[in-house]
Amino acid sequence: MLTLSGRVIRIESEAPKPLGLKRDGRGLYSLTTNADLPPGLRSQKALLVQDRFTDIPTGYSHYFAFGPKPEGFSGDWTVMGAEFGYLAEGDVVALSEGHLRSLFRANSEHNSILLTEQCNNYCLMCSQPPKRIDDKWLLDEAMDLVRLIPRDTRTLGITGGEPTLFGEDFIALVRHVKNWLPTTSLHILSNGRYFSNPAFADAYAAVNHPDVMLGIPIYSEDPALHDYVVQADGAFDETVRGVLNLKRLGQKVEIRVVLHKQTAAGLPKLAEYIARNLLFVDQVALMGLEMMGFTRANLDALWIDPIEYKRELSQAARILSAHRIPVSIYNLPLCLVDPDVYPFYVKSISDWKNEYAPECEPCKKKSECGGFFSSAIKYGYSKSIRPFCD
Repeated sequence: MLTLSGRVIRIESEAPKPLGLKRDGRGLYSLTTNADLPPGLRSQKALLVQDRFTDIPTGYSHYFAFGPKPEGFSGDWTVMGAEFGYLAEGDVVALSEGHLRSLFRANSEHNSILLTEQCNNYCLMCSQPPKRIDDKWLLDEAMDLVRLIPRDTRTLGITGGEPTLFGEDFIALVRHVKNWLPTTSLHILSNGRYFSNPAFADAYAAVNHPDVMLGIPIYSEDPALHDYVVQADGAFDETVRGVLNLKRLGQKVEIRVVLHKQTAAGLPKLAEYIARNLLFVDQVALMGLEMMGFTRANLDALWIDPIEYKRELSQAARILSAHRIPVSIYNLPLCLVDPDVYPFYVKSISDWKNEYAPECEPCKKKSECGGFFSSAIKYGYSKSIRPFCD
């Protein structure tokens, strides 16, 4: 598991001046390992100092290194711990009051922008528990971050909390991403409720992003059960109306279902509901449970060994596939699903939080398997793991 945020060892600044793209005391930096940039371009980059550098060039906006600043060298210098050794060319970091956050990794396909920690749902299994705080600074930071992300980035996510709570500012961010990263595929996680307002759905569609999809959860065909899982009365009705509004406007929508004790048994019925009423959605994602946030607090109500619902998982996949609805299965070890769902299986867990259990060491299909969330390794996982050894 990668360390995406933490304290730095030391910051050596030449003068009390703004760092990088200054915003509320936070400096954003686009990293480069190229010590030979033309002088006119150096001020736009922070140099990631590596061992091979002997003569440190001047003129970069900042220097990030794993050792002390050379004596007599002039320039703002941050000394990092070895846990940040994965940083590389094209990455973007934020530095604030001795705290470093990795916001974008150029070599990863799993980059997402956290837009807010506020939410109008309170899901039992939320891995990013909502906070009642004013965190608009995250939106402001996102606007700056987008300008620093490499133009050739293939995919980018936006997540929360609930991003649409920012209303018109959320729409402005989507437009901003379209303008700065016109060839980047955008995936936005939302509970879909704000799109039940036709005017808001119209405004989102009017951005006309060429490749954007909204991932919206529906946890049961039973409105009461869905509302219980998300801990919000009337959420099912608003979510479904949001999906209908979006599809009326030709927008891409993915239905996302997190699998746990409250949702697993009803998977086939939910698949039938989607096939009858939401046949026009672009795909359905069936996703294993992450042992983070509220999940640990509600473990008795949520935990079920995935091997106990593999039959329902297969049934749901067959129903959706039979109706030509694309289906994907995420975040489950390969040995805990039946072979009939292998065509839908995706090795999906974000690389920075992906691990394997000790039992997986001899498995011959390890390279094909999604493994586990790091939180599962730490807090518990299925006792039914059986490595493929034949």
